[in-house]
Amino acid sequence: MRTHTAYPQVRCVLFDLDGTLVDTAPDLGAALNRTRVEDGLPALALAQLRPVTSQGVRGLLREGYGIGPDDVRYATLADRVLAHYTDNICVDSALFTDMPALLARLGVQGLSWGIVTNKHTRFTTPLVAALGLPQSPSCVVSGDTTPKAKPAPEPLLYAAAACGVTPGECVYLGDDERDIIAARAAGMASFAVRWGYIGTDKPIEDWGADHIIDHPLELMDYLPPAA
Repeated sequence: MRTHTAYPQVRCVLFDLDGTLVDTAPDLGAALNRTRVEDGLPALALAQLRPVTSQGVRGLLREGYGIGPDDVRYATLADRVLAHYTDNICVDSALFTDMPALLARLGVQGLSWGIVTNKHTRFTTPLVAALGLPQSPSCVVSGDTTPKAKPAPEPLLYAAAACGVTPGECVYLGDDERDIIAARAAGMASFAVRWGYIGTDKPIEDWGADHIIDHPLELMDYLPPAA
């Protein structure tokens, strides 16, 4: 039986979207592969693309075409990938295993939750609507909601205000180092999630997160019990 909580003041749990709340890698990877096939290139395995998915189209094009934003082909290829993604935004995307149970537990314990993502609104809104979430988030903050995106703290601070809580009453979960940097700058406890895409640039243990968790329901060990 749990005898204490690490963050008894917490009133709100905030999630990154891609790779934390939702497994969007199948649809994002498919968008890249449709573009590659159009160019006469073979489709890449999802296992190869999954680690870069949290970096969005930038990561996908680096993996799929070996180019970055400074390449003259980048803008056109990015537009093509994103067009394919827009047309197939929630075919195979789904909440990660045990995430529905976690959201239900948060509701039982009277805690609100929200989404803070670098995904732009034009993708976030239809994706969230199509997911059929078991509980509605108290806020959805996209990459273009505030002037600066993560790793700047502004999106997280905006989310806290939108949910009617202070930053210190929030925790933030993410699968990318910039999520942890943003949480630290916003004054929120940070949780790095091993079930996410993680990437290959730096080990998760070196991100400086307050905690690393392996499964969504592990979060409950750090939150206040039901009143």
